[in-house]
Amino acid sequence: MMHTALLDKAKHDRNRFHCGIESLDNYLKISANQQAKRDNTRTFVLEDANDNSHIVGFYTLTMTTIALSALPDKLQKKHRSSTSGGLIARLAVDQRYKGQGFGEWLLIDALRKLLTASDSVAFPFVIVDAKDGAIRFYQRYGFRAFRDIPNKLFITVADLRVSLAR
Repeated sequence: MMHTALLDKAKHDRNRFHCGIESLDNYLKISANQQAKRDNTRTFVLEDANDNSHIVGFYTLTMTTIALSALPDKLQKKHRSSTSGGLIARLAVDQRYKGQGFGEWLLIDALRKLLTASDSVAFPFVIVDAKDGAIRFYQRYGFRAFRDIPNKLFITVADLRVSLAR
């Protein structure tokens, strides 16, 4: 059974990871550990079952402010006192493992973690920054674009509860 672990620079070979997007590769290699130490983000990795030092993929979670004015009118009214949401800041799969469903698995794992967090510390939205052509990937799972911010997408925690309960 697959599971994610917190990034551990002593265990995980970050330099081996290549997803094809330099900014994501560099974040994992250079910044992820520092950001975790500062309690700014948490980066989770999916380890290769044959060698747990090899990273199949990763995602980074944190909180972010919500641009309420960029939401549909109905959601603006419903959540007018909300100021933040959970953020999937990064999600990437190593090129050696692409096309095997690991991106979907990582996304669902990230969403489950955020849903659990929202049960303790309420927030109404999960937001993603869709990098280089990933918008359609997220839209397949119910994410919608903010008005005038095409690469920033959201899903309500209420919708997440319904979809992950299936």
